[in-house]
Amino acid sequence: MSTGANGATALRVEGLWKSFGAHEVLRDVDLELDHGEVVVVFGRSGSGKSTLLRCINFLEEPSAGTIDVAGIRVEGGGHRTKHQRELIRQIRVRTGMVFQDFNLFPHLTILGNVIEGPLTVLGKPRNEAVASGREMLSVVGLEDKADAYPIQLSGGQQQRVAIARALAMNPEVMLFDEPTSALDPELIGEVLAVMKRLATELHMTMIVVTHEMGFAREVASRMVFMHEGQIIEQGPPSDLISNPQRPETARFLEAVL
Repeated sequence: MSTGANGATALRVEGLWKSFGAHEVLRDVDLELDHGEVVVVFGRSGSGKSTLLRCINFLEEPSAGTIDVAGIRVEGGGHRTKHQRELIRQIRVRTGMVFQDFNLFPHLTILGNVIEGPLTVLGKPRNEAVASGREMLSVVGLEDKADAYPIQLSGGQQQRVAIARALAMNPEVMLFDEPTSALDPELIGEVLAVMKRLATELHMTMIVVTHEMGFAREVASRMVFMHEGQIIEQGPPSDLISNPQRPETARFLEAVL
């Protein structure tokens, strides 16, 4: 599993813009993460949080700006050459993505879901992919569910499988897009516990879009507040939560805390 070296830049976003027609969703966003950093991104619905994650791994094509993951750098916008498409593929391989909905393949077993990427995208031998897949299921506490199917698992368990599936690709950066928002309250804790383990024990570099302020206080290296497509405030959780400098941040925190 890629954990990098502390102090080295894992991700750099520079001058990122994203428009859908005339609507600007992201406006000149800059963001940088060192290896092992955990950044929590929060803000109101429609502020651009999810779009930021989707632009980082090119699920959405940035209108302008630069994405750099582990030294692989791609400019946003414009016609894509074969070389640029290959660079985007490399960025996608290096950025694990966990969505609000689990997006598991219902016809595959849990282990089958976890090893599908390593087999088809990375071209790993099956025995190697299976061994690694079982290890990732152990990381999320589901090694005993390898032969089950997604329909047999709770929502929290399915989201933990989704995390294991992303980890199996050995990513440089993990992107979490509101990973607990679709879960019943009693299942949220088990997913946050796995994410905390990734941060504190495995030192994964992570961007987490979430409004779980308890998780942010305990785990985040830095919090980033987005408003109308821009990062308007960021800092350590203790500072940002207790003493926000922008009125927009203060109003939002008052509503969620």
